Formats: sequence, C-alpha cells, structure tokens
Amino acid sequence: MSIGNSPEDDRPSIGRVLQQARIAAGLTVEEVSTSTRVRIPIVHAIEQDDFSRCGGDVYARGHIRTLARAVGTDPEPLVTQYDAEHGGRPAPTPAAPLFEAERIRSEPRRPNWTAAMVAAIVAVVGFVGFTFFKGGDESSTAGRVAEGPTSDKIAPKPSASKAADPKPAPSDSAIAAAPQDKVTVKLSATQGKSWISAKDHNGRSLFDGTLQQGESKTFQDKERVDLVLGNAGSIELFVNGKKVEDQFQPGQVERLSYTKGDPEVG
Repeated sequence: MSIGNSPEDDRPSIGRVLQQARIAAGLTVEEVSTSTRVRIPIVHAIEQDDFSRCGGDVYARGHIRTLARAVGTDPEPLVTQYDAEHGGRPAPTPAAPLFEAERIRSEPRRPNWTAAMVAAIVAVVGFVGFTFFKGGDESSTAGRVAEGPTSDKIAPKPSASKAADPKPAPSDSAIAAAPQDKVTVKLSATQGKSWISAKDHNGRSLFDGTLQQGESKTFQDKERVDLVLGNAGSIELFVNGKKVEDQFQPGQVERLSYTKGDPEVG
C-alpha cells in the first residue's frame, strides 16, 4: 500500500512562488534587482531555491521578504516555509527564573503617618491663607467700585487689522497649476498596485518601489522625468497638470519620458 504526499510536499517551492509572482507583475529580474538592491545573481539563485549565496539564514529571510514585497506577494508564508525547510529559527534566550525576581523584590513599605500629618497641616494652612487673601482682594475690589471711575478716558479700541490668515496647505489639486519652468508628473495607483521607477534628467533616482492601490506620487525636475511603470494599466497619469489619456493594459511594462512641453498640444 502506498501513502500519498502530504499537502506540504505538493506546495510550490519558495523560488517558484517568487518567480511566478514576478512574471505575473510584468517585471524582469533586472527590474526587481534595481528596485530591491538585491544583486541579479542572488535573485536568479533564490528563484532556483539556491540560498547559499545569501550569506546565512538571517540574510536569506531578509531577501525573501524584500523580493516578495517587490513582486506583490505575501512574504510571511514564504519565510515560514523557509524556516520549516531549513531547521527553523534559533530558540530565544530564556527569561530569568521567576523566583529570582521574587528574591530581589523589596519589602512593602509601612504607611508614613508623620508625612501624612505634615501634608494635612500644610493643606489646612494653605486653605486659610487662600481664604484670607481672597477676602482681602474682594474688599479692595468693592472699594474701587464704590469710588467710581477716576478718569473719563475711554480705553482705545483694539486695532481692526487682523493677522493674515495662514495659507492652506497645498492639496493634490495643486498639480493643475504646475510651474511652467519645470516638468511635473503625478502618478496615482487607481486600479491596483504597480512597481514604479522615476529618474531625473541626470539619471538620479527620484523613486524606486511599489505604489500601492490608492497611493499617489508627484515628481518634478527642471528638464525631464523618466518613468518605468511595472503595471501600467493600474496607473492614472498627469503631466504638467494635464491627464494623459493613453490606454495602458494591466500587467504592461511602459517606459516613458516627459519634458516641460508635454503633453504636446493636439
């Protein structure tokens, strides 16, 4: 009689899950390496379930989490699977025995009646002094009222000028008034998440990571903004205050570049 494999034996390997998620997100190994800073040979090795290049279990778990987030999959089941296949996590350092804490616990203090009595006396003296002071102040006030006003001068009216109201914080609608001397690009993930790479005209990175659904990013440069959209169909794009009406497809990778004159009129 043969015994079938358990569900754990049938589940795909860690590398296979990461590779399938990357392909589903429309990303290449080079793009994942760029966004995660994990070297290309290590990404290839992990997708082939070879963790020897990671430098140990701690680094392997970190690479698994980083790659999983970059391709849009949950890292925790993969880390749990890695621990099950590689001996699990090291046992935590045991806490000190409870009896040691009990041994150093100080004896409860007895009530300090002398201090309580002194505090009560101070409270009574303070109350008497406050009552006397308040009575004297009311008498002085009554005397001033009886004497009547000593001057016919009318107090000057407060200045009618008011401090200027603080300017409201700029909102996302400020993109409609984009400056003419710069290129302004706004990305909004409206239909799902997408991996985004944005660079200025010198090739310096402005952003490199995943834009979750509902999130927005705005980039500016004095000459040009270069974009790579990993899931272009989920992105709503505004350039220099105008919506770009290109019909991108889900999972489509787009490489775009915009300058101060874009989008072109007509």
